[in-house]
Amino acid sequence: MVVDSGTLPHEPNRSAAGAEIPATINPDFLTGGMKMQRIYCFVLMLLATALLSGSIRGQQSTDWPGWRGADRSDRSSETGLLQKWPSDGPEKAWTFDEAGFGYAGFSVVGDRLYTMGLDGDSEFALCLNAATGEKIWQTPCTGRFANGWGDGPRSTPTVAGDSVYCLFPNGTLVCLKTSDGSEVWKRTMQDLGGETPDWGFSESPLVDGGRVVCTPGGPKGAIAALDAVSGETLWQTSELDSRAHYSSLIIMNINDSQQYVQLLVDKVVGINPDDGKVLWQSDWHGRVAVIPTPVDINGQVYVTSGYNAGSRLIGLDGNKPEIVWDGRKVRNHHGGMILVDGSVYGYSDDVGFVCQKVDDGDLHWNNKEIGKGCCTWADGRFYFVEEDTGNVLLLEANPEKLKMQGKFTMEPQSENRNPRGRIWVHPVVVNGRLYVRDQEFIHCYNVAAGGGK
Repeated sequence: MVVDSGTLPHEPNRSAAGAEIPATINPDFLTGGMKMQRIYCFVLMLLATALLSGSIRGQQSTDWPGWRGADRSDRSSETGLLQKWPSDGPEKAWTFDEAGFGYAGFSVVGDRLYTMGLDGDSEFALCLNAATGEKIWQTPCTGRFANGWGDGPRSTPTVAGDSVYCLFPNGTLVCLKTSDGSEVWKRTMQDLGGETPDWGFSESPLVDGGRVVCTPGGPKGAIAALDAVSGETLWQTSELDSRAHYSSLIIMNINDSQQYVQLLVDKVVGINPDDGKVLWQSDWHGRVAVIPTPVDINGQVYVTSGYNAGSRLIGLDGNKPEIVWDGRKVRNHHGGMILVDGSVYGYSDDVGFVCQKVDDGDLHWNNKEIGKGCCTWADGRFYFVEEDTGNVLLLEANPEKLKMQGKFTMEPQSENRNPRGRIWVHPVVVNGRLYVRDQEFIHCYNVAAGGGK
């Protein structure tokens, strides 16, 4: 059900791969004989291949096709956003109150928003109109995952081309059509030798170059790549035996070579995308739950996790990892860290919201007045959600200072949330809109300076 707080115009439809395809063909193009016709057919074939390859990096820059955005940096390319909010916060566009239980995040591509939820004993994928909040489709995918901190999904769908890929906490990975939610294929992490971690599979699948890359963990190989079209196994890192935790893979260019980088409970690794071979690995002292996504800092790997594990910057000389610095001044339990203009920002256990130096890991500053939570960044501002209060903060931050430029409280909040659970869904800013969630409630706010798009 949608509670409309002011109708927004629909977003225009976009090409699935972000390519601009002309609506008409110039007749002169086809008058050059069979040679030109063959070239034209070849171009069409390349376009079709791009669509089928399912790479999130084919999406338009204003889309948010998966966890932490297209490049997984949690930085939006949005501009023209409100730099300061009114005293009561930005205008609410709509509220959807049937998203079910769980902590699944948002993907937004074109005029559609994708997430997941739990209703009764069924976990489902959900597609809404991103501008109005109207439900487009809902697809049951697997059974209920029960957990003492709250039942239901806890990852973000990944959209690539005309498919959306969803990993559910019991290990079920499904590929659905974006058009109607119909199932294309289904696999499980147990098929790949994985064992369900304590808090369920929480990774958001990475889609790149026709591959769906995930971390089942286990002796068959901690990381695996599946064919994006068929779901068949392409490779698995058989020499890498490590239990699945909760971090998500990123793509990095290291020494002019593309790699998949993952933070595991006991190591940080770089993987060859073509065959799954381990290019390098560096020990990590993860404890209890290793959750945050690695951060690419100009070809160096920044990692952090909670339970006093700390943070670290890893450089690579060829494929030889070297620890640039290591410390415990920043311990991000979950909520993520974001690189902006040469400094890293996020929430650290015990010391609050921080700005951390990249060169040595020391702090520029920390602020304990801001409660624990998660954030994203867009147009010079951090959008931060406090997990205990549901307060949503607009923060202006640089290495010299932190200044609040707006605050409101998410309303309504769920009365059905597990007592041990909190508001853990990460905010997303795309197309002039801010999306936040607490269990069954998804809220959308207009944050564009000129009003909603």
